[in-house]
Amino acid sequence: MPRKYSKKASSSVERAMKKRKKGSLKSGRSGRKVKSRKQAIAIGLSEARKSGARVPKKKNSSKKRKSQR
Repeated sequence: MPRKYSKKASSSVERAMKKRKKGSLKSGRSGRKVKSRKQAIAIGLSEARKSGARVPKKKNSSKKRKSQR
């Protein structure tokens, strides 16, 4: 079975985790320090996506609502 994530993606996540541990990882617009482990992983994966690494697509967090009529 092939790998879901490329080596480039895992190294990007590893770099983000190290920056988080050091305290220098900041989130997008607000520029606040990232404290959450999950958020650091998400930032690493999104950077890997932008650079063209093989990463599965994001899951939709919001459920699709059916319009009530």
